[in-house]
Amino acid sequence: MELILANPTEDQAEGLRRLLAQDSPHIITVVSGSVGAGKTSTVINLAAALARNGKDVLVIDENAGATNLAGTLGLSAHRDLLDVIRRDKTLDEVIISGPDGIRLLPAGRGMPVLGKLGLPDQTHLINCFDGFSQPMDVLLIDAAPGRISRMLSLALSSHEIVVVVSPEPASITAAYALIKHISGDHGIQRFSVLLNRTVIETEAQMIFDNMAGVASRYLAVSLDFMGFIPPDDKLRQSNRRGHSVIEAFPAAISATAFRRAAEALTHGPRCEGEGNESNEKGLGGFMQCLMQGSQSQRQHASNNGGNQDGSIKQSASNHPVKQGDRSSPVRQINRNNIAAKGPKGPVVRHV
Repeated sequence: MELILANPTEDQAEGLRRLLAQDSPHIITVVSGSVGAGKTSTVINLAAALARNGKDVLVIDENAGATNLAGTLGLSAHRDLLDVIRRDKTLDEVIISGPDGIRLLPAGRGMPVLGKLGLPDQTHLINCFDGFSQPMDVLLIDAAPGRISRMLSLALSSHEIVVVVSPEPASITAAYALIKHISGDHGIQRFSVLLNRTVIETEAQMIFDNMAGVASRYLAVSLDFMGFIPPDDKLRQSNRRGHSVIEAFPAAISATAFRRAAEALTHGPRCEGEGNESNEKGLGGFMQCLMQGSQSQRQHASNNGGNQDGSIKQSASNHPVKQGDRSSPVRQINRNNIAAKGPKGPVVRHV
């Protein structure tokens, strides 16, 4: 007897997509608008906290040079994603097993060429990621700061975008400019924000509330508060030792804060980027989406005669901040942050 399948309803199709997506890792890109916000340290400790919770975590490190994630952990990264693209190594051979349950894929040399690959190399790379044999629940990407085009591609390829911000006005300004750029170009309307090196919760909440209010008013963007990481000598000590504070000093105040942030990642809402559809196809779909986005950004830069790797500072120059303009969004955020600090410290003030 021939088995005839009825056409599924829209709800049934959506349920099937969710079922298929359950086997796909939660893909999270961690970004910052400026150097020095503590992004790489955040990635290390989020990865360690997730691993401690029983999650299989892989970190893709887009940074190149001595300040990359491997160097921070005291690891030697002799191989890179580029070696996989060239067919010199397999994906399993390139991945490094680091401390604290962290697995690392160095990609500082491979990521810049993704937008230049021909169809045979694209197919090869998609097949490599599709055939990845190691278990994975979470894919964390440490995005290189200042590379707008690749941040855009990563944002489109991810389920969630985490913006790391420090309380300095320059960091807040750069973070807002980055959110504006990503949301304006691609319609991504949800971001998670983690305040780093913030002394007390009321200060962190005040900064976040101001950012969220201005982002909602001027960009129609929703920001989710992931929490804050207080300054901590134990965190600095663990960084010098090449370990996460989660493992080196589990009772430290920063370790507790990172565990809470990791919990927020696990149970919080996902952003609504275009990458969600591609990521239902697993790691191969992620890489396909990333390469397509990289090629699109490269073509866009070529058509406009610009540099596809323009810095955040260049992006911010197009931001509506005019000399003497007291109503501009960034000035409003920083003005409210300063005004909300009284003699007894900062208090929460909504925009």
